[in-house]
Amino acid sequence: MKLLNTASRLLALPAIALALGAFSTNAIAAPPEVIRIGVATAGGGDPITWGGSPGSVARANHWLEEAFEPAGVRIEWLFFKGAGPAVNEALSNRQIDFAYQGDLPSVVGRANGLKTRILLTSGARNNLYVVTPSDSALRSIDQLKDRRVSLFRGTNGHLVAINVLASRGLTERDIKGVNLDTGSAQAALVSHGVDAAFGGYEWFKVRDQGLAKVIYSTQGQDPSFTRQASLLVRDDFAKEHPAEVQQVVDVFVRAAHWSSDEKNREALFRIWEKSGTPYASWQAEFKDQDLRTRNSPLADAFIVGRYQAVASDALKAKLVRREVATDGWFDTSFLQAALKKQGLEHYWTAYDPQGREAPEAHAAAK
Repeated sequence: MKLLNTASRLLALPAIALALGAFSTNAIAAPPEVIRIGVATAGGGDPITWGGSPGSVARANHWLEEAFEPAGVRIEWLFFKGAGPAVNEALSNRQIDFAYQGDLPSVVGRANGLKTRILLTSGARNNLYVVTPSDSALRSIDQLKDRRVSLFRGTNGHLVAINVLASRGLTERDIKGVNLDTGSAQAALVSHGVDAAFGGYEWFKVRDQGLAKVIYSTQGQDPSFTRQASLLVRDDFAKEHPAEVQQVVDVFVRAAHWSSDEKNREALFRIWEKSGTPYASWQAEFKDQDLRTRNSPLADAFIVGRYQAVASDALKAKLVRREVATDGWFDTSFLQAALKKQGLEHYWTAYDPQGREAPEAHAAAK
């Protein structure tokens, strides 16, 4: 009898192990109580939002909240005045699951060991500008030598600023760089605390108030002088919650599609206006530019190439201490599934590394 009981227990062990394994799998697959999305900007408005990205359309329309409501999953949007560097810290501390941020801070995070996946592009070819006080005698970048110039170091505009200076035979050391966030830079420029500032579309509002003038713009220039932004996810979150990652990507692709339709141009700028950046500023930022190109979610050869170039340039500029490779960083499997599900596999144009229409144009991301 004792032998039989022992044998029965031994025979039961595999079944118990199988049951425990199934329980473990179910625990991993269970939806999280909350999904936290970090945005690399202080944002504005009530509720807080941002502009210049299809992701903000999903935010404004509560599309993510609607998608996850049946499962009882809450969506939290967190905005960071410290931009990309602050988002990296939040990722490192597992305080957020997804991140919307620019190329340079993403590269810096990867160089510092952050395990993330780039899921899709969410704001391509963002322009960079150089502005001065409206009464300044400065007329070009060539005149910035030895001048006090505001730079938001560590953000995706920082490296582009370095490259723009290099195109005019200048280095960052040739200017008296002052590290200021967006709001501080505006206050400093208006009060003549700095002679010039690098920045984005936020400067059009100051210009239109008669307090600043734009002396340089990347619009119509080499696309390598533009900035890219993407949606990233923590690698461990993607492993534990692939279904939820797919849902998030589905919503971002839906938002990208809506934002790429020219008939929605005015409505799009009105949504972005809620962030505190005026409608006229978005008109200026997107002047003579195609929405479908700027709001494409594709991680095509141009986007991947820009991230690799940013990684290389960041190493040269000693913004990172080791080489960063893009191999294995882009995970477009969720994007491909979303494109197929929504019938958008041939909607956006794929571009080559130089930003020109690729031979396989109108194809999905490679």
